[in-house]
Amino acid sequence: MDEKVLLGHGSGGTMMRRIIDEVFFDAYGGEELAVGNDAADLPLPAEGERLAYSTDSFVVTPHFFPGGDIGHLAVCGTVNDVATSGAVPKYLSCGFILEEGFPMEDLKRICQSMADVAKEAGVRIVTGDTKVVNRGHGDGVYINTSGVGFIPAGRVLGGQYCKPGDKVLVSGTLGDHGITIMSCREELSFRADLKSDAAPLNHLIAEVLEAAPHTRCFRDPTRGGLASTLNELAEQSGVDMVVDEMNVPVKDAVRGACEMLGYDVFQVANEGKMVCVVPAEESELALEAMRANEYGTDAAIIGEVLPCPDDRAPRVSIRTGFGSMRILDMLVGEQLPRIC
Repeated sequence: MDEKVLLGHGSGGTMMRRIIDEVFFDAYGGEELAVGNDAADLPLPAEGERLAYSTDSFVVTPHFFPGGDIGHLAVCGTVNDVATSGAVPKYLSCGFILEEGFPMEDLKRICQSMADVAKEAGVRIVTGDTKVVNRGHGDGVYINTSGVGFIPAGRVLGGQYCKPGDKVLVSGTLGDHGITIMSCREELSFRADLKSDAAPLNHLIAEVLEAAPHTRCFRDPTRGGLASTLNELAEQSGVDMVVDEMNVPVKDAVRGACEMLGYDVFQVANEGKMVCVVPAEESELALEAMRANEYGTDAAIIGEVLPCPDDRAPRVSIRTGFGSMRILDMLVGEQLPRIC
């Protein structure tokens, strides 16, 4: 096998066949990929079920970071997006855009990471594509993943269903991923060890839905962080939301890094956390289910949904540790370098 990615690996000929067989198939080749057709032949959902479909592209640098890598991130991100609909994620596609000269060992490492997390999530990578661009025309590797899942009959979730009186939960500490990527990319050194929170959360979501079947919605607070996520939900449902700052879990190292760099931790990206809105009477059950999962041990109820007056737009506010209130705005512009 060649030591580096060459233009010929994207040519459609024998070199491309070799990288497919010796890198991609070797890492995660299942029965659908092994057939070798241009499209995967997949079963339809059962009667009454619906399809959930999502796609995302991943361009993070560095490609490897504490807690994960671009491949791990690509699978987790798409699995989580599909799972927020209440679906059971089933299948992924994976498209690589590789830059000429990218180390083959790094590509193998990325693919193995994808295979490992796909197995953990219980999904299969069933189709894919590979393109190679000239040296200097990419950033080593970009990955696009699309995901398909089946939504059980009768299950309806969405940001438009939040109601006054509902509680807002988050599955763990905020800002871990964004600050980790920043520290790696800018070669910043912190006393505490930071690592990305990237994780597949489909099993956590399923456990919350079993405990709290009337959950309104899930949303992963990735780019734009918690602030942007809550503002999106408030706008979709036409409600206000209030978050209690003292209840929001944040690691001391992340809080300190944000203060030093001038970032608002509520606008920093997360890749392994989930926000959900739940009826008040089911909130404690949802919290208990989250905390029982390995990726939800730091879960907390952080706020509530309020009615929005007719004379203004929906908004999100935060109750500070001093008892004052401030508006929690969506992220404007770019706070961090590429984090996913």
